[in-house]
Amino acid sequence: MMQTLLDIQVVRKSFADVTVLHDVRLSLQPREAVSLLGPSGCGKSTLLRIVAGLEQDFHGTLHSPEGEVAFVFQEPRLMPWLTVEQNIGFSDDNGYDRAWVAQLIEEVGLTGFAHALPKALSGGMAQRVAIARGLYSRPQVLLLDEPFSAVDAFTRMKLQDLLLQLAAHHAIALLLVTHDVDEALYLSDRVLVMDNRPSSIRQELAVQLPHPRDRRDPLLARLKAQALTELQQAHVI
Repeated sequence: MMQTLLDIQVVRKSFADVTVLHDVRLSLQPREAVSLLGPSGCGKSTLLRIVAGLEQDFHGTLHSPEGEVAFVFQEPRLMPWLTVEQNIGFSDDNGYDRAWVAQLIEEVGLTGFAHALPKALSGGMAQRVAIARGLYSRPQVLLLDEPFSAVDAFTRMKLQDLLLQLAAHHAIALLLVTHDVDEALYLSDRVLVMDNRPSSIRQELAVQLPHPRDRRDPLLARLKAQALTELQQAHVI
């Protein structure tokens, strides 16, 4: 039996008198990809921050691999005065591993840009740096909060494929927040559809397709219809 990598139960998470999350249970297996899909403000990003340890004021329990969870934010959040390689190794207080950084730069397709400043990068390139920075600590779990929402559709598809390749190569699990139904289904083994506030998980969709996937696969279309129905019933759309 496969060991659970991450397990979280949020009995309640509130901001002031407003309850955002209620009775949410989520688990993640090694090398699994799971997406959280739901309306803006339903608590998806809050749940991700709880998993990351950035939000600790909640009622519930969290079991995760200590020190082996990394976060990729919606915006690249690169330090403008640091080069690409310095941004990737920035969190290492002992001085970054240049050989490992060089390998990551190659893996994310930025060979030749190690010494470039963020202002010389496109949006897609900057997000590749952010992904490499997330991988620098060799995490078991990579958390991603709408990481591709700021790029165009074609760049987004390329970054989705890159993310899947990197996750497979480094044997890491993914937990992703997105508003894009197609993205959730294309990337994930499971898609968790969330209610409006106070939010819980109303439906789990299993995507039983091997990788690499064909975006035109009829199963993805059927699952998209199910996801849209659930979102409509939750008064999201």
